Amino acid sequence: MSDVSRSPGDSRESEREPGTGAESEDATEEFPEWDDEYLHGVSRRLLYNYDLEKDRSIRGERFELYGRMELTSRKHFLHPALSFAHHESTEHLFVTRRSRIDDGTLDRLVDLGHELAEEWIEPDEEHFSTDFTFVVVTESIPESLEKRVADFSDRTLLKFGYNGHYELNAIVVDPDAETLVASENADVATAFRLWQEIERAEPGVLDLIARRFQL
Repeated sequence: MSDVSRSPGDSRESEREPGTGAESEDATEEFPEWDDEYLHGVSRRLLYNYDLEKDRSIRGERFELYGRMELTSRKHFLHPALSFAHHESTEHLFVTRRSRIDDGTLDRLVDLGHELAEEWIEPDEEHFSTDFTFVVVTESIPESLEKRVADFSDRTLLKFGYNGHYELNAIVVDPDAETLVASENADVATAFRLWQEIERAEPGVLDLIARRFQL
């Protein structure tokens, strides 16, 4: 048997969903507000799974929205107290607005991801994965970049996989044109398609990422 849970220390209840009642509406009061209508809408889809921050600058790059999600997976035999195979997974989500995007923008974000991996990850036998997902909200998506983003894949094993791995993901979205392109493992992309409803029958953001624990 196995169990996937959020990090202890997170006071939010990940089971609650937007629109399920007054309790859920009250829960949004403690979260940041974005003047940007699009980012405000995205944040409402993310807030039940991510710790969110506004206007975070990292190594000269400004991100209007930063999110962090931690998941813990434990397998247990007959009773949760008899647990083993403890794994931890973290996703760092960085969202920036740019009037235009080119290869240089993506190159800088990829370099930043590798730098943060070296600085932020504490590799050990309990570390399963750390994802760095970069989202660029822009006014148009050049055709030359669509294929690059869609084909983008960057996974690095730590100590030959013994200490898990980290992965870089990319998403580029033009909200006005209702167009989004994402790398294959950027599961959070569904939260950025505000023009599409998230069906309750479909797995949520937390469920999609939790699948990565299923070895």
